[in-house]
Amino acid sequence: MATSDSQSVTNAAVHITRNGSQASFTGPTEWFTGTVRVDPLFNSIEPARTSGALVTFEPGARTNWHNHPLGQTLVVTAGCGRVQQWGEPIREIHQGDVVTIQPGVKHWHGAAPTTAMSHIAIQEQLDGVSANWFERVNDEQYLS
Repeated sequence: MATSDSQSVTNAAVHITRNGSQASFTGPTEWFTGTVRVDPLFNSIEPARTSGALVTFEPGARTNWHNHPLGQTLVVTAGCGRVQQWGEPIREIHQGDVVTIQPGVKHWHGAAPTTAMSHIAIQEQLDGVSANWFERVNDEQYLS
């Protein structure tokens, strides 16, 4: 018989993190420009090293330039956004798109100027690091 409780549930083979059991938080200003909400989804259980979050960007909001030692996958769940690899043109992303960013690639992502965007971000840690953060994406870069 199936059971449902209000706590996270763990046994030797299966772990369930209940919806609402992890608090949302505002994206830190040292990593983001604009209004960003992060809803943690999961942190892996060792030896796995993958984590995931639902990230919602209000119009014009975006990450700083950054990279991921083991890469990142973004699954766009709502809205319209942008992604840019260093030295390449900005690319639009839409609900249902899956963006794969290779390890070490300097990039940013966020909402379009007039439309919010949400994505699930999935990345792995290497020696405890899942992202290396760099300079802000200035308005000229964002709007080009």
